[in-house]
Amino acid sequence: VMHQEFGIKLGSMVTVHSYTNDQRILDLPHKDLRRARAAALNIIPTSTGAAKAVAEVIPSLKGRFAGYALRVPTPTVSIVDFTAVLEKSTDAETLVNAFRAASDTYLKGILGVNDLPLVSMDFKGDSRSSIVESEYCTVQDGTLAKVVSWYDNEWAYSVRVTDLINYMQSKGF
Repeated sequence: VMHQEFGIKLGSMVTVHSYTNDQRILDLPHKDLRRARAAALNIIPTSTGAAKAVAEVIPSLKGRFAGYALRVPTPTVSIVDFTAVLEKSTDAETLVNAFRAASDTYLKGILGVNDLPLVSMDFKGDSRSSIVESEYCTVQDGTLAKVVSWYDNEWAYSVRVTDLINYMQSKGF
């Protein structure tokens, strides 16, 4: 939505991500020394495939988008903090309204906008891939935008995989 409506010159993201089964419950051997540490007791900085995937989906952002993950001791539901330098000037209200419009139309059921004071577990089982926190969308000087968005990293991901399987089946794959 941001790239389509405002254009993205540069972007950076941090996903505060629930720990996964690739991490250790206790300090034990792992090829990634940080992931070798006890997942339930630490905030663990690590790489994320999400930043790389953006360039695959939006080739014009290749080399202009970076990111990493902070693995945290929560069972599910993660949040991404995305910052971008936009090509087209805007303000926070217009930015949020662009997300609202998309969530009401072509991204209905995939994108949402939250206006309530919720926390991570309130989004457990939410099938939308991204739920924008309207309160934390900001724009500085017209082109430096920040968007914070929740997602259930287990359930919503599974729903999108099912959507893909159904789509492929409908195309005869």
